[in-house]
Amino acid sequence: MRDKTMTIREMCDAFDVTPRTLRFYEAKELIFPIREGQKRLFTKRDRARLKLILRGKRFGFSLEEIRQLLDLYHMGDQQQTQFAQTYEIAQERLSDMVRQRDELNEAIDDLRDQLKWGEKMIASMAAPKKAAE
Repeated sequence: MRDKTMTIREMCDAFDVTPRTLRFYEAKELIFPIREGQKRLFTKRDRARLKLILRGKRFGFSLEEIRQLLDLYHMGDQQQTQFAQTYEIAQERLSDMVRQRDELNEAIDDLRDQLKWGEKMIASMAAPKKAAE
């Protein structure tokens, strides 16, 4: 069984996370490592769940949304419910991300316009000084 498990250090290295992150996800009951005294051993299931947690976080899912989706794995319907709900939440998240990107692009364009205006103002204020010299 040992060759099918990973230590906390191996998990940190493999997924580029900190031990604190793994302990946090364990405390939130998102992953369930085997405990041998103070040692934590992570199974293939834990690795799969961590991969999904990190992907969900990257896409902006809340930990509660991630937990609910992970909990749907064992519904007995060949993951149909899990896939359908994940798809629905992902569509909503994509819409939010596109909206945020559009708002950010608009703000960037506005700031560029303001900077151009500022450059002109600075140049026009500097011109009289040079003429006076």
